[in-house]
Amino acid sequence: MSAPRGCRRRGRSPRPRRCWSSAVSDGDPDAAFLYEPDEENPGWFTWELSDPSRFNALLGPMRVRQEDDGTVRVRIYPEHVHSNLSNAVHGAVTLGLIDISMFAASRMFGLIEAGTAVTLDLSTQFIGRGEIGQPLDSVVELLRETGRLLFLRGLVVQGDERVAGFAGTIRKPTRR
Repeated sequence: MSAPRGCRRRGRSPRPRRCWSSAVSDGDPDAAFLYEPDEENPGWFTWELSDPSRFNALLGPMRVRQEDDGTVRVRIYPEHVHSNLSNAVHGAVTLGLIDISMFAASRMFGLIEAGTAVTLDLSTQFIGRGEIGQPLDSVVELLRETGRLLFLRGLVVQGDERVAGFAGTIRKPTRR
């Protein structure tokens, strides 16, 4: 029995390990995500990787929805594990949310699928404190799309409070 394609080691026999399904490389990008209506939060959808051993799981459950103004809102629910020594949301959690939200938004805009798109740059300005125990949202807008690039910007907000502003560029996956 051989290891799934995404887990093979060149020139060696496969060893047991947790790995990502080869669903994306097999042409089924949707298999990598759990994206379905959230019954507890009407209008929201789940946004989670089907492989819970990936980075996204560190941020906890994520929800996503398209807003009436054309932006996409991505939400996490910060807990104690997401806090710094000041009992505020750790800056790395905010940065992780921003990076993931750019991809979630790009997919919601219908511009990319799961796979090999990458962040080329990300500029972030921390402008407020994120509180533990309250939903933290990244609101993303598309500025421009070119043949290979997506230019995005947004705000991380908690209620009416601004936590961070950001701008970033994503390189779309190569079509094969």
